[in-house]
Amino acid sequence: MSLFKARDWWSTALGEKEEFDQGCLCVADVDNSGSGQDKIIVGSYMGYLRIFNPHPVKPGDGMQAEDLLLEVQLRDSILQVEVGKFVSGTELLHLAVLHCRKLCVYAVSGTLGNVEHGNQYQIKLTYEHNLQRTACNMTYGPFGGVKGRDLICIQSMDGMLMLFEQESYAFGRFLPGFLLPGPITYSSRTDSFITVSSCQQVESYKYQVLAFATDADEREETEQQKLSSGKRLVMDWVLNIGEQALDICIVSFNQTSSVFVLGERNFFCLKDNGQIRFMKKLDCSPSCFLPYCSVSEGTINTLVGNHNNMLHVYQDVTLKWATQLPHIPVAVKVGNLQDLKGVIVTLSDGGHLQCSYLGTDPSLFQAPKVESREINYEELDREMKELQKIIKESTKTQDILPKSEKYYDDLRITAEVSPDLDVASQAIDSEVRAEAVPSVTVKITLQSRLAVQKTKLSICVQPPLALTHDQFLFDDIESCGSKAVALSVFLKGNCPPAELEGNAVASYSMPTDFADQSDEDQVNVLGFQFLTGSRITLLASKTSQRYRIQSEQLEDLWLITKELTFRLEEHFKKQNSKDFTCIFSGSVPLQEYFELIDHHFELRLNAEKFEELLSERAIQFRAIERRLLTRFKDKTPAPLQHLDTLLEGTYRQIIALADAAEENQINMFQAFTKLKSATQLVIMLISLWQKLSTDQVAILEATFLPLMQDTQELGWEESVDAAISHLLRTCLSKSSKEQALTLTSQLNIPKDTSRLKKHITLLCDRLAKGGRLCLSTDTNIQQTMVMPGGCTPIQESDLEERTGIQDSTTMFTNHRHLTKQKSKTESCFMTTRSSCFGQSQSIFKVVGQNQMTAWMLCAWTDLSDVLWSLLFFFLFFSFFFFR
Repeated sequence: MSLFKARDWWSTALGEKEEFDQGCLCVADVDNSGSGQDKIIVGSYMGYLRIFNPHPVKPGDGMQAEDLLLEVQLRDSILQVEVGKFVSGTELLHLAVLHCRKLCVYAVSGTLGNVEHGNQYQIKLTYEHNLQRTACNMTYGPFGGVKGRDLICIQSMDGMLMLFEQESYAFGRFLPGFLLPGPITYSSRTDSFITVSSCQQVESYKYQVLAFATDADEREETEQQKLSSGKRLVMDWVLNIGEQALDICIVSFNQTSSVFVLGERNFFCLKDNGQIRFMKKLDCSPSCFLPYCSVSEGTINTLVGNHNNMLHVYQDVTLKWATQLPHIPVAVKVGNLQDLKGVIVTLSDGGHLQCSYLGTDPSLFQAPKVESREINYEELDREMKELQKIIKESTKTQDILPKSEKYYDDLRITAEVSPDLDVASQAIDSEVRAEAVPSVTVKITLQSRLAVQKTKLSICVQPPLALTHDQFLFDDIESCGSKAVALSVFLKGNCPPAELEGNAVASYSMPTDFADQSDEDQVNVLGFQFLTGSRITLLASKTSQRYRIQSEQLEDLWLITKELTFRLEEHFKKQNSKDFTCIFSGSVPLQEYFELIDHHFELRLNAEKFEELLSERAIQFRAIERRLLTRFKDKTPAPLQHLDTLLEGTYRQIIALADAAEENQINMFQAFTKLKSATQLVIMLISLWQKLSTDQVAILEATFLPLMQDTQELGWEESVDAAISHLLRTCLSKSSKEQALTLTSQLNIPKDTSRLKKHITLLCDRLAKGGRLCLSTDTNIQQTMVMPGGCTPIQESDLEERTGIQDSTTMFTNHRHLTKQKSKTESCFMTTRSSCFGQSQSIFKVVGQNQMTAWMLCAWTDLSDVLWSLLFFFLFFSFFFFR
């Protein structure tokens, strides 16, 4: 037992498969007994409300039947329980229970029992408030400086503060710039509400400012009405702490108050004006905390629970005590139970409720005394001589180097050659000029230490020797199993062999990733190197279920990321885990993605330049040929005037330009392959980021990967830009004005990629704001099919400046089936479902294929001219030299 384990005073387990959180625990004298003993109130997400009054016979005892004062199941889940003066006309304590859509206040009372059944407790509903918005948490206090009663403030999930003056609703205010709810508390010294926003800022709002600000029910009023009625809600002070907050508490001590904020990595102590008093960096991830006043020491102590089952006690920033808990606490309180002050009450998310106190368990073990005896030197000398004799004998027979232990590979290959020739020769197709060619049998055995799969055995001998079989395939070899094969060796060539040795090589795959686990400490890091030289590193977090994949190039991350998610899904699928999900919480690497787009587009522009230069040089080459032909046909010889030199120089330029164009084509193919890898990675990250369905992922794939091959006539940039533009004007549109504007039909290579990058960024922004992809739109505009021919280029302006065309019922193409039907025709497409991104993949692809065919004919005509020109060039030089 550890010396610093928490001393268990009383503990119990609450229900089965119930869940609890930070606000589900409260410690107070809820039944107004006046004895000074607190009760433990616990509420669960399953709707159970329990009240305990622990009375262990001895420390460490479990719960007795009489310890449970009350257990009742309410209709709704319990988010938070608090005890305060919530009923008007009395200063007695009452219990407030916060549900998702309701606030209930109960009176807890007990009746003395006259028999052995003991006292009886019951709760009575005093009043309740039905909430118009879904609640998140609440706080209470004497708002506005009222005396003898507590008011309640509830924070909703959409950022509205709803204030209740006991039985009546007072007002509601929306917090400015709200995104997600955070912890909230009330400071009676400054009469302020203090919360932590999703911007990682601690914000303070005065109660008087909230009371006189514009009513939340009038949020949609015009600006003129806002100026004429109510004031603008402003913050009293704000402090950026740089991390999300888990909890916030107010502690008043010596006529001063301090604001304690528990972050994800630190906890902060602030003055009531927002200045930092001190902060402490935590070594472990915290789960809950509780600051409290130490009257005896005149300081403020803080209990901090973490995910390592530890409870730390800090005095300001100094760690005073650390104790081990049997669970991870999600809530911690301090109370007075059975005349024992300062009992620490902790609650886990699974319902482990424990009351403990700090202390140590001293060890009662005492080492026995060693019996003293006189030393016998003669016996020691005799024992020493025997040991020296043993050492001397062992050094005579031992080798100079110690023998290493026998190492066994995962797969061992042994070959056994038969001492006799085969009775019936197995030689085939031998070139030896003899009546009979002998053969000998070789038996090869594979012994596996581990389970291996897809084993391939290859045997090789040097000519003129030959084998009857040189390859063998095995499906699976079990652990500690073996496989044996037999083959024959014979002389095939008509000459004696130079050597009689052969080689046997076996390749296999493991059912796991690697053959053996590394002996190093960094077992959470894996490295991969592609055949192309790229290196990828995969890191697994030791404290959380997170994976980090990093590489120098964005496109190299795709295959490893895809394989990791696939294997994780298969692993948890075999374990029948239904709550498994993959989440991407980082930012989509659009900047690196845009660099790949720019590189690919630059190569496309270079291809156009090379094509133009080749066309110019070909025209020049043919013109020079005509001049030379005219000179040769002339009966009167005339000087060539260096036309032959010009012809040769032009020919060299054409060859150089053709080589450069071919190299650019290879680079463009590699760039397009990298762009497709990065595109698939971006699609996966967006789907994990926004938790898109399978249909929505299919829409993204059809949008970003419309082409299987990239050509000059129909390129990736203009196709993707048209598809994204259609998404932005239909299912991702912000207004009916955008829905009424449509795309133009012609797809031409753009001047640059600025509009495409802007549309991709806008697509991610719309998805982040709640937009969802769908195959049908709600627009009331009639659309018509756009046929190839009368097409105009897309304008360079934004979506709002585009000209509209009529609606059409369109279909989109599943491009995964193109390769299967490519042998039949390139213009055959499989139509699967209605498209939400407009006029069409299929139509644009048909147009592109027609233009591609025309370009190929033109290219063939140009190539024929070049060949005839080259032939004429060689004939000219032959004639010139013979002359």
